[in-house]
Amino acid sequence: MESEGGNCSKSIKQNESVLKEDPKSAYLLIFLQKYYRSGFLKKVIAEIIATYLLVFVTCGASALSGSDEHKVSKLGASVAGGLIVTVMIYAVGHISGAHMNPAVTFAFAAVRHFPWTQVPVYAAAQVTGAISAAFTLRVLLHPVIKHVGTTTPSGSDIQALIMEIVVTFSMMFITSAVATDTKAIGELAGIAVGSAVCITSILAGPVSGGSMNPARTIGPAMASNDYRAIWVYIIGPVCGTLLGAWSYNFIKVNDKPVQAIAPGHSSFKLRRMKSNHDEEQCVNKDPLND
Repeated sequence: MESEGGNCSKSIKQNESVLKEDPKSAYLLIFLQKYYRSGFLKKVIAEIIATYLLVFVTCGASALSGSDEHKVSKLGASVAGGLIVTVMIYAVGHISGAHMNPAVTFAFAAVRHFPWTQVPVYAAAQVTGAISAAFTLRVLLHPVIKHVGTTTPSGSDIQALIMEIVVTFSMMFITSAVATDTKAIGELAGIAVGSAVCITSILAGPVSGGSMNPARTIGPAMASNDYRAIWVYIIGPVCGTLLGAWSYNFIKVNDKPVQAIAPGHSSFKLRRMKSNHDEEQCVNKDPLND
């Protein structure tokens, strides 16, 4: 197996060759290598699949619960939403970070835990997965169920907006703790975030529908052709995730990380951080950056 150093040296030599032959192409190449490194496509595909399954389960359970609570109870729909988040974090968290939510991606970028240049691609992948899942549900459930898990306010739009901000703040605060702080126990990330989603959706369901995710609302809205108060589910989650990420970033301890509980094992969070650091070092050595 070729080492990291060997791959880095090979990349630098290729860039030097392209720079001599075609300077414009060389700078485009280095831009793509810097911001969309090898393996980025796999991350995008992972986000599409994870968001697809998230929306398929949460909106499917919500649609069945709305049509007949004897099939799926409202509590069962909330539990299903929390469980699928937990499962997806463990399944693809080490690949893409398992954001599954444009608001989460945006918030991570705002606190410098995710590159801004990749935010539009991640968001597009998440919305694509959500729309695909929603139309899949429409094919499976229509015409018996016309609204495939759409989220609309039960009361006023302002009540729903405030609820979405509060519950998304709670979810993002916990996510920031277990996903960005090296002192937190990363192996519990899936359980912590999934539990937060389950608990907050139980509370938010009767008021706003408990979306907490613009993609989760946009997909079913398009499949059901129901865009009522859709702005609530875009502005609310974005504001909530930003407040949650900034709040945790403000209070977290910035001392040198303590030794892990199990020194011989590192969480996927720490491995991902090390991988990103190695990639940055490789890019910094490139002569095109001089």
